[in-house]
Amino acid sequence: MTKQIVITALTFGAMILGTNNVQAQNTTATTTVNITLNDVISIDAGSTAIGNTVDFNYVTAADYNSDQTITKANSLKVTSTKNFNVKVKAGGANFMNGTNLIPVNVLTIKAATAAGTMGGTKNTVVLSATDQNLVTNAPLGSALTLNLDYTIPAAKSSSSDILGKPAGTYTQTVTYTATAL
Repeated sequence: MTKQIVITALTFGAMILGTNNVQAQNTTATTTVNITLNDVISIDAGSTAIGNTVDFNYVTAADYNSDQTITKANSLKVTSTKNFNVKVKAGGANFMNGTNLIPVNVLTIKAATAAGTMGGTKNTVVLSATDQNLVTNAPLGSALTLNLDYTIPAAKSSSSDILGKPAGTYTQTVTYTATAL
């Protein structure tokens, strides 16, 4: 009987010690995860305004006597972590062909009828060498697109701004700037 008491006592002792060992093991782990954000605004690759051209060709009398519009899909793709404005300006006061000049105000730029995914207030801009708001208070977003119409109205192409100028290609740069609000 003493043998059974000793075995029972040892069994209870092993159970108590074994339970303490199980309770001493780790059953949870905690890790801290950090997300660091920076403000970003970018005119993204894939914008057709980057390194592309808009070509107006005046070949016939009808070309000079009618509005000429060229639509460029995905002219701008903007990613911004805040609401933003888009401004536009010419690189100078004139389109140039050597010493021959056409004033940049012959060109109008505006959002196309199917404007794309960029929100905000869209403005029609008569091009100048001064920054002008093309889009104001556009909501933040990723890869927001803006399709643009470039127009030379007949009133300009049939005026002395263009008529009477020597034949050739007249060139000027147009710069778009996206600025966070």
